[in-house]
Amino acid sequence: MTDELPDGLPELRASDADREQVAEVLRDALAEGRLDMEEFEERLEATYKARTYKELAPITRDLPAPGVTPPAPTVSMVKQPAGAGGWAGRIVGGDGSSRWGVAVLGGFERKGRWTMPKRFNSFAFWGGGVIDLREANFADGEVVVNCVAIMGGMSVIVPPGVEVVVRGIGVMGGFDHSEEGVEGDPGAPRVVVTGFAFWGGVGVERKVTRAERLRQKEERRLEKLERKAARQEELEESRRRALEGSGALDHRDSLDDARSIHRAAMEQHRELMREHREARREERRERRDERRDRD
Repeated sequence: MTDELPDGLPELRASDADREQVAEVLRDALAEGRLDMEEFEERLEATYKARTYKELAPITRDLPAPGVTPPAPTVSMVKQPAGAGGWAGRIVGGDGSSRWGVAVLGGFERKGRWTMPKRFNSFAFWGGGVIDLREANFADGEVVVNCVAIMGGMSVIVPPGVEVVVRGIGVMGGFDHSEEGVEGDPGAPRVVVTGFAFWGGVGVERKVTRAERLRQKEERRLEKLERKAARQEELEESRRRALEGSGALDHRDSLDDARSIHRAAMEQHRELMREHREARREERRERRDERRDRD
């Protein structure tokens, strides 16, 4: 007889499929902003460590079930009309939460959740600054980042989907134009980078957030699991056919089945080697991205 836990859940072992289902709920919650990055990582780690239903249940207890839309809050928490989302939900108007940054023999950062004003002025002298717009809201559909770098450097980081125009002037220095010419998403803001660089430089990068990188990594991992399951099923099917027909097949058919099993096994081995190489490349990419984030 199965013992019942205080919360009514039987003390049963959870399967990989159960853990993946919980992980999918967490990924949706991260994308919707119900969890921040730290909470997501903590809960995801707990999910893959969970061994029973009792350990899994509390992880998503305060999150809506997949496909279920929770009731709207009675008080609007954003300035946009109800139903606004995507880029429209990030163009909020107003004056911006920060309008300038200065680095003299030092540095400054504007990153995370902040509101980019219509014009942000920055100055660096023997120093550097970072203007990170990946998680920012925007005061207008077109914003200007004005950078003056004297023997210093600036880095402007924009998310995918944003159109970038670079109009700065460099004297024994330069402005990075590599992200120009990329068409923006419908409704996305336009970022104009302008200013002056003397013995300095202004770089422009297009990067996804750490949360998005983690989500993409999870998607790739799930795809690998699905491919592995399909290969295993194909191999098992080949073995089953060989065993079922071993008494009725002639020698040529038996050889064909043996070759099929061998080909499936070799393909599985090659796929595992490819996955190993991809995992190594992914680790190198993550280390490189982490160093860039720290810098």
